[in-house]
Amino acid sequence: MKIKSLILILLLFSLLPVKAQDSTAHKQPKVGLVLSGGGAKGFAHIGVLKVIDSLGLKIDYVAGTSMGAIIGSLYASGYSGKQLEQIFKIQDFDELINDNFPRQSKPFYERENTEKYAVTLPFDKFRISLPSALSRGQNVYNLLYQLLQPVNGTNDFSQLPIPFFCMTTNIETGESVLLEKGKLAEAVTASGALPSLFQPVGIDGNIFIDGGVTNNFPVEELRAKGIDIIIGVDVQDALRDRESLKSAPDILLQINNFRTIDAMKSKAELTDIYIKPDITDFSVISFDEGENIIANGAAAARTQLSKLLDIKQKQPKYKERSEVKILDSLKINEVNIEGNQRYTRSYLIGKLKLKGDKKISYSDFRRGINNLIATNNFDTFRYYLENTENEFEYNLLGNITETRTSTFLRLGLHYDELYKSAILANITQKKLLFNNDITSLDIILGDNTRYNFDYFIDKGFYISIGVKSRYNQFNKNVSPVLALEEGSPLTMGINKIDAKISDFTNQLYLQTIFRKDFALRIGAEHKHLKITSETIIDDNQEDKIVFENTDYLSVFGNLKFDDYDNSYFPKNGFYFNGDFHLYLSASGFNKNFKEFSIAKADLGYAFSFSDKLALKTEASGGFKIGDKSTNALGFGIGGYGANYINNFYSFYGYDYLALIGDSFVKATFTLDYEIFKKHHIILAANIANIDDGLFESGQFFSSPDYSGYAIGYSLETFLGPLEAKYSYSPETGDDYWYFNLGFWF
Repeated sequence: MKIKSLILILLLFSLLPVKAQDSTAHKQPKVGLVLSGGGAKGFAHIGVLKVIDSLGLKIDYVAGTSMGAIIGSLYASGYSGKQLEQIFKIQDFDELINDNFPRQSKPFYERENTEKYAVTLPFDKFRISLPSALSRGQNVYNLLYQLLQPVNGTNDFSQLPIPFFCMTTNIETGESVLLEKGKLAEAVTASGALPSLFQPVGIDGNIFIDGGVTNNFPVEELRAKGIDIIIGVDVQDALRDRESLKSAPDILLQINNFRTIDAMKSKAELTDIYIKPDITDFSVISFDEGENIIANGAAAARTQLSKLLDIKQKQPKYKERSEVKILDSLKINEVNIEGNQRYTRSYLIGKLKLKGDKKISYSDFRRGINNLIATNNFDTFRYYLENTENEFEYNLLGNITETRTSTFLRLGLHYDELYKSAILANITQKKLLFNNDITSLDIILGDNTRYNFDYFIDKGFYISIGVKSRYNQFNKNVSPVLALEEGSPLTMGINKIDAKISDFTNQLYLQTIFRKDFALRIGAEHKHLKITSETIIDDNQEDKIVFENTDYLSVFGNLKFDDYDNSYFPKNGFYFNGDFHLYLSASGFNKNFKEFSIAKADLGYAFSFSDKLALKTEASGGFKIGDKSTNALGFGIGGYGANYINNFYSFYGYDYLALIGDSFVKATFTLDYEIFKKHHIILAANIANIDDGLFESGQFFSSPDYSGYAIGYSLETFLGPLEAKYSYSPETGDDYWYFNLGFWF
């Protein structure tokens, strides 16, 4: 009996290794995916992921660097390759990378900065420096936070739907750092912070830049996670020959690639399946060719189809991913922001425009974030939505970094037919007297020397205070009615006088913002207006006659709304600017002054028929109330420009200030066809009535007395628009060419 028992025990032990080997043979291998950096070429990762999804292949771990980290984190958070393709297809990467915020998000003075100055440089202690990077990376963070919001409560990246880590580089030590815990959107932003393009990212007291600088393909780190099979996707550049190295950026990129390309030779051998998409025809900034890059990624993955299918056979039935729902609306209960020292909480809340506790769209929430950053008073705003007990209700937590640079040197260049050539130098100082103030001085040198001075204490929704001072001058042949009273013997037999018009205006005003986008100003104004001419010689003067040399005092009110997406070439948006001046007194030449008022308004509406074709419609009108004797402040239309003084307006088909009156109405229709990116063909037509007492007689309802048409070409450059327009008036048969280069100032 004992012998039988012993034999049975030995038999059982002999079978154990067989069972263990059978168990090992059927063990599901862990599959890892490593994605390299490569800028826009990283779109190829999406093509690879689409193929992986189509095979139902399960990924157990994802590692990535730079663009590989961005796409890898989204895939690890639940997005499919197909969904990622749809998301990236609708992104404006110029806006995303360059931190171009929508125009509507910027304060009025910041809009003027982007629409007047070609170059802006930090200026500290009389030293000109360069920005630390072209972009703050705020738009990248904004997008990533929204897309990753469903998992942003997960601080351990191994707990994501697919475990994940990414690589970054400590800029102070030069060490490669693996990030697998913390705030996911922040970690991924750090991994993709390409030096000189994006500002370094601060996390827990450390400063990080792009992980590709030190480790662009973290295959060893992924293997250390217990991964059995590694699929590697490499979208790095190969070294280029001398014929391809034609610029400084090309050479710098080649130097940076020396180490990473050499390292890839050994790293590629550590993968089980190595996928190398054909990206030779693309660059790190080929974001507009994303569709082709994705297709090349998918094609490269299909060359490894048999190996991928071998992995699939070792996996159980794979459940297809459900589409991740992106948060589209929310309610903010509480706001807690740290890091602000110079700017008050009320200032921050006012810029975020988070008044009340109503549910808002996520796009409105992001618009508020943009409003804050677009002030250019802050380098970064890292914010987090803290869940509450109620669904879709959050507390907004954040840490803001104030911009250290407070002084800027700005430059511009311009030419037009009225002011002629001009060079602009500007000094802007923030926090001169108060934390929320901004001081700006323009000095304009050229054929007509001018200056602009602005001081503004910005209180957002509360009452803000501003001071403006401006001096303008130009020479032009104008109607003598503009300078003299009608019937003056000096105007007899003269249709035009060569006049030098100079205007010195100073304003003190209060401003408030209401209904989020309307700016209301009330204030007092001093204006010194002078008009002289050498056309008419007075017997008592040797060289010129002075027609006007008067100081005017007035009070005014102004209401402005402007949400054009582009001030020069709008494709959508609405514009309104209403102004009322009550002139109370005058001293100087105008001895017979009597109180009068001027009211005027401008309306504009732009909409698009397609991505390339847009129509802008404009209407303007104004009239004088009270005394009619002061002609110098009347209305004048004609010519083409965007920086007129007083009550002068553009009008195609006529020379500058050719038509004069104390009241007018006009309408302009501009068809803008963008034949290529930033290249515009312009077709325009305008009609108008202008006369004395136009509204009193009811003539503004009659058919237009004046009309003009224009055709032109415009090119958007970093200096501003480069424009040439030909205009014609059927009433006079006259035609004019208008040329313009640079932003108007």
